[in-house]
Amino acid sequence: MTVEVKVEETQMAEAVVAQEDSKKDVEESQNVASGEEKEVNDSKPRIVERSASYKEESNFFSDLKEFERKALNELKSKLEEAILGNSLFKKEEPKKNEKQGSENVEKEKEEEKEKGESETPIEEEASKTEPEEEKKPEEKGTEIDRDISLWGVPLLPSKCAEGTDVVLLKFLRAREFKVNEAFEMLRKTMQWRKDFNIDSILDENLGADLSSVAYMNGVDREGHPVCYNIYGVFENEELYQKTFRTEEKREQFLRWRFQLMEKGIQKLDLRPSGVSSLLQINDLKNSPGLSKKELRIAMKQAVSALQDNYPEFVARNVFINVPFWYYALNALLSPFLTQRTKSKFVVAHPAKVTETLLKHIPAEEVPVQYGGFKRENDFEFTGEDGAVSELTIKAGSTETIEIPADEVGSTFVWDLTVLGWEVNYKEEFVPKDEGSYTIIVQKTKKLGAQEEPIRNTFKNNEPGKVVLTIGNASSKKKRVLYRYKAKKEDSSF
Repeated sequence: MTVEVKVEETQMAEAVVAQEDSKKDVEESQNVASGEEKEVNDSKPRIVERSASYKEESNFFSDLKEFERKALNELKSKLEEAILGNSLFKKEEPKKNEKQGSENVEKEKEEEKEKGESETPIEEEASKTEPEEEKKPEEKGTEIDRDISLWGVPLLPSKCAEGTDVVLLKFLRAREFKVNEAFEMLRKTMQWRKDFNIDSILDENLGADLSSVAYMNGVDREGHPVCYNIYGVFENEELYQKTFRTEEKREQFLRWRFQLMEKGIQKLDLRPSGVSSLLQINDLKNSPGLSKKELRIAMKQAVSALQDNYPEFVARNVFINVPFWYYALNALLSPFLTQRTKSKFVVAHPAKVTETLLKHIPAEEVPVQYGGFKRENDFEFTGEDGAVSELTIKAGSTETIEIPADEVGSTFVWDLTVLGWEVNYKEEFVPKDEGSYTIIVQKTKKLGAQEEPIRNTFKNNEPGKVVLTIGNASSKKKRVLYRYKAKKEDSSF
């Protein structure tokens, strides 16, 4: 993606969270002034420790500051009044044919008046009652919908649904707890969803060819579902033209992007104790150039809709494989971004992709193309036997990993990766019987910086051990991540 497109993508990352920005500053200043300490409530789920760069706010009412509680109660009162008063959505204008019908009625009345002499009092009385009868259907049409919901959460505050506060807090934080602005944002979101049939978008068959552009995959260390956005795929001209060639295609792309967001929200738990936001990974490797005008237009539209209708749904934006031009661009944008927005940005150049992702996502959840152990349609390791261990190799030293292989006929499987690689690596099977020969599974080879994680297997015919040897000849220490398991052969026939 080009510099210009990156501006838009940065805005997308900013946009989803931009409305939240200054609230943190307000909270911090109040903390300094009041020095209040929150009491730990043992009845609540244990909160995972967050990164120092950004901390998500609690959604428990008891944890809110006084001005936040007041704003939330005011918003709930306005929302209750709007729903019960049928004023949450804008009034639908009468259709043209209805207007024409009423005009015809008026003409008929005028003609009848001209005939006044032949009209009896009874007829006059009947004609007067006609308008009153026409109003009755309008009164019947004002039935109150108490079941209005957003993302599956009832919005009517008097229903006391567990997730209502969580949803409303998103709009309040996006508008710095300014109640009127938050209420207006909520109204516009509800109207947008109604106008574009967003509530039924999950049932639509959209963007079968776009599965490689953006997708949900795994969770981070704090339980946030992870959304990957891969911009390099649009270097493929055929896919690009198929996606953005016409206005209709661009509109379908936007609808597909909204559908993906709705799918991500379905993975969330919109309760005070639940995970209510996503982690977003933006891969800028091989991003298209400035000439991709249609992409820029579509991204602007997506940015606008996402920031206006999905507030506070991104906990952190991680940019990986960042090209050189991003840093110059970031320097230009930085003065215009609040500290809260910037605290949600994480940037990694190509050499630091794996290391950066591992700070936020466990190795077993990081896709193999990014240096982790997660492979598509791979069921070799499960949650029980998929735990990852870590080993640090000092500069200029060698370390070994030993996999016990005492049971004959077992198959051993292992995954291994070295952050930054640039190491010497070999695999061998060493029998317990000193009279037996050591078997070379993988002869020594030098692994460069761009190596993907290793997976290998070995089946033993005698007791012994599999030994993985990693030699670090560099001047920096290396982090090694690995896991292994033994599969016993089924002797039943």
